[in-house]
Parts: sequence; structure tokens; C-alpha cells
Amino acid sequence: MSILSSDLQGFELPLRLLLGFRVLIDELHEELARQGHPRMRPMHGFVFQAIMRAGGRYGTTAADLGRALGVSKQAAGKTIDMLEGLGYLRPGHDPGDARRKTYTLTPHAHDALERSEQIFEDLRDQWAETIGEDRLRAMVEDLRKVTPPDAFRLDTPQWFNAP
Repeated sequence: MSILSSDLQGFELPLRLLLGFRVLIDELHEELARQGHPRMRPMHGFVFQAIMRAGGRYGTTAADLGRALGVSKQAAGKTIDMLEGLGYLRPGHDPGDARRKTYTLTPHAHDALERSEQIFEDLRDQWAETIGEDRLRAMVEDLRKVTPPDAFRLDTPQWFNAP
């Protein structure tokens, strides 16, 4: 028997956390679209972060990106092709191995990241207005207690499809 009252069912917690995430991400992308990035999708942010984290001085390969995101090299390659076509990625080569095709973020991608950072700040402020700064701070502090310290799980999108 649960120690909580019956009006808080166990399944509601993950659903509310997911819905909160979804609300923030949907609002982020609506604002990004208004600010010049209408074709940005949630997965793109994970790709950008993976390239920045996994990429060396000369960029990231499709294989490295796939490993970081938890997807196949082929799936990473398709995503790379799409993002290159949208002007977010620039191809290059590792000077130490010309066969090694790499990808780096373009200024357009950096613009999207900078705008995303500001939009997330604005969204946090909106949530603070709605529920109060103290409650928002407490919620984040409580979530830090029950989640791993590494907040950046880049393989999260693929996790939804895992067997």
C-alpha cells in the first residue's frame, strides 16, 4: 500500500514530468520558429549538443555522433544530411586522416543554440511567475536529488524507441 494519498496515483508522476518537458520544448520550438529557425526539431538540439561534446577540434563523424546519440551510423548520417541541408552543419575532414569526414556546427546552428538558451531562461521565468520562484527552485532541487548528476543524456530521444 502506498504511503501517499490515493489522489496521487503512481503513473501520474512520470506523465506530469514528461508533459512538463513537452510543454517547455514545444514552447521553445514555437519561439525558435518565430526567431528564424522554423525547421528546428527537438532532436536537433540533442545532435548539436552531441557534436559539441563528442566533436574534436575538427568536428564529429557520423559514427561518433551515432554512438553519442545511441543510434546507428546510418541514422546519424541521415540526420547529418538533413541538418547540412538546413544550413546547421558544415562538412570537413580531419587533417590527420583525409578519409575521416567530419561535421561542425555552422553560425546558423550557434545562433539557434544562443536563442534557445535565452528562450529557456524566459520559459523558466514564466514558470516562476506561475508557481513562484521558491516552488520552482524547490522543484528543481528535489529533482536533482532523485536524478543522476549528469543532466545531459544525449541518447534520450533514442531511448523512447529502445527494445
